[in-house]
Amino acid sequence: MWAGLIVYASLHPFWPWQWPVQPPGQDWRGLLWLPMSRYTRFDFWSNYLAYQPLGLLLGLAWLRGGGVPPWRAGLQATLVGAGLSLAMEWTQYFLPLRVPSRMDWALNSAGALTGALLALVLQRLGLLTHWQRLRDGLFVPHGTLGLMLLLSWPIGLLFPAPVPLSPGQGLVRLATLLDGWLADTPFAGWVPLPVPGSTLAPGIEALVTALGLLAPCLVSFVMLRRARHRLVTLAGACVLGISATALSTALNFGPDHAMSWLAPPVIPGVLMGMILGGALAFMHRRVVAAIGLVLLTILIALVNQTSADPYFALSLKGWEQGRFIRFHGLAQWIGWVWPLAALIFLMIQVITPPRPRPPDVPQATPPTA
Repeated sequence: MWAGLIVYASLHPFWPWQWPVQPPGQDWRGLLWLPMSRYTRFDFWSNYLAYQPLGLLLGLAWLRGGGVPPWRAGLQATLVGAGLSLAMEWTQYFLPLRVPSRMDWALNSAGALTGALLALVLQRLGLLTHWQRLRDGLFVPHGTLGLMLLLSWPIGLLFPAPVPLSPGQGLVRLATLLDGWLADTPFAGWVPLPVPGSTLAPGIEALVTALGLLAPCLVSFVMLRRARHRLVTLAGACVLGISATALSTALNFGPDHAMSWLAPPVIPGVLMGMILGGALAFMHRRVVAAIGLVLLTILIALVNQTSADPYFALSLKGWEQGRFIRFHGLAQWIGWVWPLAALIFLMIQVITPPRPRPPDVPQATPPTA
């Protein structure tokens, strides 16, 4: 999954494609040796950090799979990360909007190496075994999709949304695209779109904020076994959601305006989400999943009725044309599809028969002399 996100971020916007133009006096072999390009501090850290999770996950996968010594697992993870980065840089020759860079490849490779070394350190300290025992005690079996949803939720919040903590405007963008396709047909105007300039009532905006905060909690509640752990994730979702939204606002409008999104409807919405989450934390996981289907459906319906205000449009312009172009498509698509993916996850939990937890195997008592 992380490799797919890297491919998307590296090749976005996937258009236009054209055959690379050779510089005068240079043959095709010169293109294999990537050119140097100017880069900023933001480019430096983003290229370095983007490949660290890939190296870490690949290293952990080979270490847990067994059959290879630790040094080989780290080497394979590093080589795969470096190879993927090199393939992405070469592919960018065919996309005029992207610039291949030798420095990007070096930073990506260094990030993959750092992640692979971190996997070796974790294995050496015995933390992998400890995490497996902790995961078995906290989560129900087969919760990988839910964990991926929880990890991707803050990334979706980094893309500016018209209602705080409430991504999921993919249906509006799809309807706008469909309306453009039908513009010169007898079906023009058949696609319902939000009225330009229309805003949600303060009470509805507070409800949307509450449901947006509650969405990741619903996913975690159907995975966690105990109520006290669910309450911890509820508080964590509140802190993480506020932090991600403040970071997105600060990146767009400056650090002085990091908390300017806390409009009067937002604070009651956050409190409402905390109260609802506290009540749901003590319910059975299948009941939570069924209630979550209703709540997420309401969230998707309401958030797709909002239209962009001037500040939201300005924020989007900064993402699409400014320094965030590398993360624009990735964060945008995660924000669009996250509620739909969470809806599918909860539906699977409702229709799947419960799996009994395997009994603990008693340890054998050593014989006494």
